[in-house]
Amino acid sequence: MGHWRTLLFLRAFVSFGPRNRAIGAAAKSQVVTNCKNTVQGFKRFHGRAFTDPYVQSAKPGLVYDLAQMPSGTTGIKVMYMEEEKVFSIEQVTAMLLTKLKETAEAALKKPVADCVISVPSFFTDAERRSVMDAAQIAGLNCLRLMNDTTAVALAYGIYKQDLPAPEEKPRTVVFVDVGHAGYQVSACAFNKGKLKILASAFDPELGGKDFDEMLVKHFCDVFSKKYKLDVRSKPRALVRLYQECEKLKKLMSANASDLPLNIECFMNDIDVSSKLNRGEFEEMCAGLLGRVEAPLRSVMEQAKLKKEDIYAVEIIGGASRIPAIKEHVSRFFGKELSTTLNADEAVARGCALLSGKCDCEVFTKNHPAPFSKVLTFYRKEPFSLEAYYNNQKDLPYPDPNIGQFFIQKVTPQASGESSKVKVKVRVSVHGIFSVSSASLVEVLKPSEGEEPMETDTADGQKENTDKKSDTEEMEVTASDVTCTDTLRYLDQKNSNHLHSLLWTSTEENKEKEKRPDQPPQAKKAKVKTKTVDLPIENSLHWQLANDMLNLFVENEGKMIMQDKLEKERNDAKNGVEEYVYEMREKLHGALEKFVSEEDRDAFALKLEDVENWLYEEGEDQQKQVYIDKLSELKKLGQPIQERALEAEERPKAFDELGKQIQQYMKILEAYKDELYDHLDELEVMKVEKQVNDGMNWMNSKMNEQMKRSLTQEPVVKVREIQAKTKEVYSACNPTLSKPKPKVEPPKEEKEPEQNGPVNGQEKSEAQPCSPEEGKDLSAPESAEAKLSEMDID
Repeated sequence: MGHWRTLLFLRAFVSFGPRNRAIGAAAKSQVVTNCKNTVQGFKRFHGRAFTDPYVQSAKPGLVYDLAQMPSGTTGIKVMYMEEEKVFSIEQVTAMLLTKLKETAEAALKKPVADCVISVPSFFTDAERRSVMDAAQIAGLNCLRLMNDTTAVALAYGIYKQDLPAPEEKPRTVVFVDVGHAGYQVSACAFNKGKLKILASAFDPELGGKDFDEMLVKHFCDVFSKKYKLDVRSKPRALVRLYQECEKLKKLMSANASDLPLNIECFMNDIDVSSKLNRGEFEEMCAGLLGRVEAPLRSVMEQAKLKKEDIYAVEIIGGASRIPAIKEHVSRFFGKELSTTLNADEAVARGCALLSGKCDCEVFTKNHPAPFSKVLTFYRKEPFSLEAYYNNQKDLPYPDPNIGQFFIQKVTPQASGESSKVKVKVRVSVHGIFSVSSASLVEVLKPSEGEEPMETDTADGQKENTDKKSDTEEMEVTASDVTCTDTLRYLDQKNSNHLHSLLWTSTEENKEKEKRPDQPPQAKKAKVKTKTVDLPIENSLHWQLANDMLNLFVENEGKMIMQDKLEKERNDAKNGVEEYVYEMREKLHGALEKFVSEEDRDAFALKLEDVENWLYEEGEDQQKQVYIDKLSELKKLGQPIQERALEAEERPKAFDELGKQIQQYMKILEAYKDELYDHLDELEVMKVEKQVNDGMNWMNSKMNEQMKRSLTQEPVVKVREIQAKTKEVYSACNPTLSKPKPKVEPPKEEKEPEQNGPVNGQEKSEAQPCSPEEGKDLSAPESAEAKLSEMDID
């Protein structure tokens, strides 16, 4: 199972057609021809209701249509498979993730199941949950939702070798990320092996798209006055204008002179033209440029930094290339900007570098996630807690609510006093908030004669274990049942979207002096306790219903299969088209001498008929029809190609056979020499016959082939020549490579033993010599060794 990371590019394209979906570059190429069904910039609608003011304000600027989902969330209306469909934002993002998954698997050549997804630091809980749902629909296990700002900081510092030592003053770097639709700034402190996010700020409404929009607005006005054209009334024309304005913006980043904008057949067959220079562009964008400094100032104030504290200002993001933006940032900090990071890849690289677990601190903005916190309440009955952001004015989202959490089955102690309830809240690695567990601490009445004591239960041991895990837990006491306990936990390192979280208890306010559920003030004797898990019912502001999520997963699977079938159909069609073009060219080129004029004309006519068929009734056929059509053509073309291949390989095959026969003939000529006189004469005669037969067969076939036209089937195929070569080798080599027997020296008799002969008899049999004694070290090399060294002409 492979690990994988990805960056959710805001400008990703998904295009819907009558048969399949196109994603990425293939979809972008359809943005003009299929503008109503090609969507982009959809990431900004994650986790937002259709009635959200942000969604409603964005609708007029979109070429495609938005629609309301049954759940009230935002959907995208398109024509797909010749039917009107409304896809949720999660589904469309899942389509993008599916394509990225396939691309990664093709590159890695193994399955991909895990991913790291980056999101803007200002994404709220609802938006993050929505992205997580999209990953699940795509069949991916999201290891972490990672903030863009954190990813950038990791990409910058992970390989730095010159960072200050842990005990030294950290190096402070400011990262300015100006993307297509958002602007993020973060200040980070670096030491060797340590990264700390000091502060983060953002403007989610400022990005490259806003500068494009200024250009589009300008030229719409120009063309309205100059050509009397209402550009916004024609979606296709508007899309073309957006494309040209983006190109012009990039050109102006490198050139300050007047630059032309020309579009042929723009509307009503009218060619339009105009021009603009960088100075005029910056003047019309003065309002946008004036917003650049606010997040920079906010970061400096949050982190209590002075400009001289900043070691470097790193700038990334596509829109960071606009000279006026760089000038504003540089002027604010009073120093040259650094561009050591790849402007387009820094975030993705940071995602890829992410590994391990993060320790964290709580209650202050910009602290790491994941983290947990244990809150202790004293209650007599079930109660609910509500989580929401308390600094709504800084929240780029209309609803500050995260959700309600109902703690059930709470009962008073046997004495009638309030029970102790421990609630564990957690922010996950994705920056998503949850109430992970709740437990009731029961006080057990000691048996008669038993000394009261406090014991650790299994649950308590588990709790202690949790506190030593990858998250830090802190305990607070919430004895005032109606108080509002503020949990400031803005995330990290991994998230600063959790601006501040408020808890609210739903119990009625009572006077403290009359409240029976106050925690005991006097110290009591230790008692025996046990903990009981309590059920929790969640009511989240954003959560896809399981049945809806499963339906989306199922639909995504169906669309993947449809895309696969359509790809196979197109591949089969393209195979026919490629074969037609290839053979047409080769019939008058590489294959010309291997086909008669009559057959060539007939085949060329057949190719032309198929080509015409492809662009008429064959334009939209089933996969098998194209397979059959290709097979029909290959019946005519395959013999020609085979004759050409045979003509190319046949000389090589004959040459190999000839060399082998010549080699054996030289050995036969030297048969009576000392080196080969050990060979059996009868076997040598058989070899000689085999060699002569092979020579005659080769000469015969070569002569016949020379008389045969190249347009005819060859007299002998390459595989037959190779078989003959193998036959000659098998018949001759075992005999001719047989090694010469070794000659053993005469055996020597051993000296009689010192004790003398037995019964006066001498030893008549000589003892056998050792293997070393019998070895003839001066024997000539074997015939096989000699054969391998022969120089064959």
